[in-house]
Amino acid sequence: SSRRRHTRWNCSSRGLGDVYKRQIQAAGRQVRLSNPDKVYFPAAGLTKRDLCDYYLGVADAALVHLRERPTTLKRYVDGIAGEPFFQKRVPETRPDWLQTAEVHFPSGRSARELVAADAAHLVWAVNLGVIDFNPWPVRRADLDRPDELRIDLDPTPGVPFSQVREVALLVRDVLADHGLGGVPKTSGSRGIHVLVRIVPDEGFDEVRRAALALAREVERRAPALATSKWWKEERHGVFIDYNQNARDRTVASAYSVRPVPSARVSCPLTWDEVPDVDPDELRIDTVPARLRTVGDPAAAIDDAPGTLDALLALADEDEATGLGDAPWPPHFRKRRGEPRRVRPSRAHDDEPGGTP
Repeated sequence: SSRRRHTRWNCSSRGLGDVYKRQIQAAGRQVRLSNPDKVYFPAAGLTKRDLCDYYLGVADAALVHLRERPTTLKRYVDGIAGEPFFQKRVPETRPDWLQTAEVHFPSGRSARELVAADAAHLVWAVNLGVIDFNPWPVRRADLDRPDELRIDLDPTPGVPFSQVREVALLVRDVLADHGLGGVPKTSGSRGIHVLVRIVPDEGFDEVRRAALALAREVERRAPALATSKWWKEERHGVFIDYNQNARDRTVASAYSVRPVPSARVSCPLTWDEVPDVDPDELRIDTVPARLRTVGDPAAAIDDAPGTLDALLALADEDEATGLGDAPWPPHFRKRRGEPRRVRPSRAHDDEPGGTP
């Protein structure tokens, strides 16, 4: 337990204990950990050092989803009780061994972001206050063509997790019908993600277009359970967030700890586990043992990437029937065929005879 670890660290002289806690051996390097006793999860009594120990314990599995990917730093310098901030650029003062990649945003700006190559990079990020890792769906070798389709199932308020599980299984069926497999994982919050490795043949816009076609197909199969509607006032059930595949959008990676009081983990699953999974059981204190006993359901995710051909053909069919583009996030430029970026209720007010 955290209490037992604190007792062990402080059993000798105070100076030696501090040195032990502050110098972390990772991937053949010594990485300094400042304020290791700082509490990050007050309800669970977990410290920065506890978070560091977790990532060291799951590093091999976590790095499958981080290695070679630019990663945004989401920093909780005061733990989950404080306000986080996103830091897209790595600090100017950084170790000379730290790996990075320069990425370009829809605004035209660019930034040099972290590329977590090994466990030392994880410890370095945790020291800055990073709790969950948020990588791009691209590799450093080709920053414009994603090799991952991301399906984010986000329940609307009041929707039980059992419905999220049901929609996830529908996503599995739609993927299979279009020649693709996927690895489900708990989001660590209220939803489920499905990660689909793809051959990096398409740009961000086409990957998003495939995700939109998939979302609409799931909605057609279960209109009472799922929705592809972007505007919150139109949503019901489980929202399939196709826009998570737009450029510069990220989700918490597999084996990331999430900033919730119980320190839940975004944990990969087998499809057989989905019908009964309880996210509350997948925490910082349970997932390392699960890895040792059950193994990593995502270990082979890179072995057989698929193509988006069938989903893009489905998008063609939708567009031929008059289904055009769906709304983009507000900071993206307006796209051809995109509907007006105004809430449907507001659009009604703007019509002749409506209330301005």
